[in-house]
Amino acid sequence: MQNTRLFPPLSLYIHFPWCIQKCPYCDFNSHALTEELPEDRYITALLNDLAQDLAQFQGTRIIQSIFMGGGTPSLFSAQQLDRLLIALQQQLTFAEDIEITLEANPSTFESDKFVAYRAIGINRLSIGIQSFNDEHLQRLGRIHSAQEAIRAVNIAKQAGFDNFNLDLMFGLPDSCEQDSLRDVQQAIELQPSHISFYQLTLEPNTYFHKYPPALPGDDAIFNEQLACQKLLAEHGYQQYEISAYAQQGKQCRHNINYWSFGDYLGIGAGAHGKISTVLPANIMRTTKPKQPQQYLRQAKDDRLLQPIKESDLPLEFIMNHLRLKKGFSLETYTQRTGLAAQSLQPALGQCVKQGLLFEHGQHYQCSEKGWHFLDSILENFLSTDITDA
Repeated sequence: MQNTRLFPPLSLYIHFPWCIQKCPYCDFNSHALTEELPEDRYITALLNDLAQDLAQFQGTRIIQSIFMGGGTPSLFSAQQLDRLLIALQQQLTFAEDIEITLEANPSTFESDKFVAYRAIGINRLSIGIQSFNDEHLQRLGRIHSAQEAIRAVNIAKQAGFDNFNLDLMFGLPDSCEQDSLRDVQQAIELQPSHISFYQLTLEPNTYFHKYPPALPGDDAIFNEQLACQKLLAEHGYQQYEISAYAQQGKQCRHNINYWSFGDYLGIGAGAHGKISTVLPANIMRTTKPKQPQQYLRQAKDDRLLQPIKESDLPLEFIMNHLRLKKGFSLETYTQRTGLAAQSLQPALGQCVKQGLLFEHGQHYQCSEKGWHFLDSILENFLSTDITDA
């Protein structure tokens, strides 16, 4: 790998693996809570996990963003999350304008709790709404109602959160275009700074994959998506990523760093990380054990650490960057991977020829056609040859 690679921004992802119950469509590392939440033990395990990562990766840079995901991180008390954030600041250098996001489910919202979350420095929420239709929520296995979802957003706003995301899904069982339009309109009326709007997919190892519900046809789902995207754009929510829409200046910084092939430490059960190193000059993947009880044991041999193969870097970079509407420059590719720009040829040229990408000034973006056929773009990079790079 060449020495032209510059270190990208650094983020921290923290995984909280417990939920009140497992949703039938969810393929994330989440586990139904069947006993008392081991808050104190888990926070201690997170801090030990980070200490081991920092010992492995010397010279870690300033942390630009923190994302607490799950699972349901909002099951944890503000007191324990405050303990976590204070300890993190003793081990890491926070950017002055750090973005700290907490995922939250409507069923966990209490006024005092979210006031306390805001007071300890959490400055962004991501609220898992999914739908404002009670029948659809029931089919999705959600334990909150539409009214509880609206109440949760109001609690967040009253607690001082002016930067928050609402998650919505489309292509739901027994749904139609008008159902999704009503969901999006209701979300817009609640004035979030960010909306995640993504299609329900039947992922392996989920209840829905084993017992698939009847979903709308592909054409109906596509038209539903287009209609909702038009409504979002009309109200100032610009699409900047495949499933992300934001008001001006309110894009999720953590996710932008992730999709820009930035670096991120990952702590918690099942968390993944990606870190660029100096000696040797590698890009390393870290993986932590998925099962909470195994993670709590904190056995060092449970942690996986391996470099990304140079031959895999072009595809990895493209697969991430082309989720972003803005695309990428060849200079960024060289800086993030350490590979010469030529290593993306002739795949880039083939994509341009096919009308999937367009190029201007060594900057590449998806065309409208390419945006809807990303898999076709990626196929061109499956056998990228870097021997001359």
